[in-house]
Amino acid sequence: MNPSLNIVSSSHLVSERSAELSEFEFGLMVVSNAFNRWMVRCMAAAGEKDMTAMDVALLHHVNHLGRKKKLADICFVLNIEDTHVVSYALKKLVRAGHVASEKIGKEVLFSTTPAGTALCERYREVRERCLIGALVESGASNAEIGNTAQLLRVLSGLYDQAARAGASL
Repeated sequence: MNPSLNIVSSSHLVSERSAELSEFEFGLMVVSNAFNRWMVRCMAAAGEKDMTAMDVALLHHVNHLGRKKKLADICFVLNIEDTHVVSYALKKLVRAGHVASEKIGKEVLFSTTPAGTALCERYREVRERCLIGALVESGASNAEIGNTAQLLRVLSGLYDQAARAGASL
């Protein structure tokens, strides 16, 4: 592949062994910012205008499967290293009435309130109307999306391993 044809944000990082990885990383940065903006705007359309992308992601994860979750498990599943950021966002969600916290022994467990569950459902309705319709019209297949999701999970593991290696240098 001709490196001059790759769309990258940092040409000095392009490797002769994988220019595509630099291209992927640029795409990942762009899609990450677009996805964060989408989550915030979708949530605003669902009726909650003062949430960050982190708040939205946490609300949906706490709501996932209707089970109570520990802070450590939330951070682990979402691959968030800074528990203080998650703890602060969860406190905001508790204050807003979307999440409840319950102390059991030494652990605090989080779950969505009925208001939080209803907000997640309104978000889903906006998502169906604005995003899923556009996805279908784009021609992207569900198989392609599934394959991309699998690749992202593989790359997540590689980046985590590289981060550990970098931390030991």
